Amino acid sequence: MKGFRSVGGAQRFLSAFTGISPHFRPHRHLMSADRYRFEMRVRFPIWDQITGAADVPSEA
Repeated sequence: MKGFRSVGGAQRFLSAFTGISPHFRPHRHLMSADRYRFEMRVRFPIWDQITGAADVPSEA
């Protein structure tokens, strides 16, 4: 179970992770480096907006 305390805990994690993981793992082998960088520049702000991280001021 790779560190999970229960089967239910593993299932809950994997259930959420299955939907999130593809957002940050585009099919890199099918795109050029420029296209990949563009995709990541688009996807990270979307993630920040969904999670509410865009509303949190960053510390320098």
